[in-house]
Amino acid sequence: MPFLFENRQIVTPGDLLAEGDYLAGFNTYKRDSKIYASRLGLVEYKGRKIDVVALNTFYIPSVGDLVIGKIVESNLHGWTVDINSPYPAILRTSEALNRPFKPQRDDLSEFLDVDDLILAKVISFDRTRDPNLTIREPDLGKIKYGQIVKVSPAKIPRIIGRKGSMIGMLKKETRCNITVGQNGLVLVSGRNREDERIAIMAIKKIEEEAHTTGLTDRITEMVRKERGEVT
Repeated sequence: MPFLFENRQIVTPGDLLAEGDYLAGFNTYKRDSKIYASRLGLVEYKGRKIDVVALNTFYIPSVGDLVIGKIVESNLHGWTVDINSPYPAILRTSEALNRPFKPQRDDLSEFLDVDDLILAKVISFDRTRDPNLTIREPDLGKIKYGQIVKVSPAKIPRIIGRKGSMIGMLKKETRCNITVGQNGLVLVSGRNREDERIAIMAIKKIEEEAHTTGLTDRITEMVRKERGEVT
């Protein structure tokens, strides 16, 4: 049986990678004569050995996710967007503009240009096609102000907290608007740079100590100390 995936293609736990006289390498296991993936990652075929390189720090899109992305290319049909994922995302003109796009008259760079940052939502994705985005919903679109913080996508649930408890506390204590992208990018916008600095410090602290208990109380105390509210 030939390999079931192309080299460096993303696989998920339980995917059958190959069958026959092969050796199970990192993040794979063998059952009878079949090799399966045990982790989400990139499959690598090295002769008879099959490995999966884990993607702990990469974002895998899911429909409905809110993401922060960077425009990296434009063409007649829309834009290519870097969303901190192995998959480049596509933003079509129909999902960005409120009127029909006419190439002979319109210049896409007037709407979005290379290096612009956007807040978008994933509207479709499977492993055979790149993710598609939309910005035609309230509060989505070009990011015009604020600072971007990059964290591990795996730590996003801890930054949000149970029922939004952690992110709610951060917004209140730092007096910043904080928008969390599921792809590991966080937009922080405050009334001044000092408020933003404290918010960013807190987010990084949460990322570093996500595995510990009592984190919300510690972050609250840290923020208040930075603001001079605790002696």
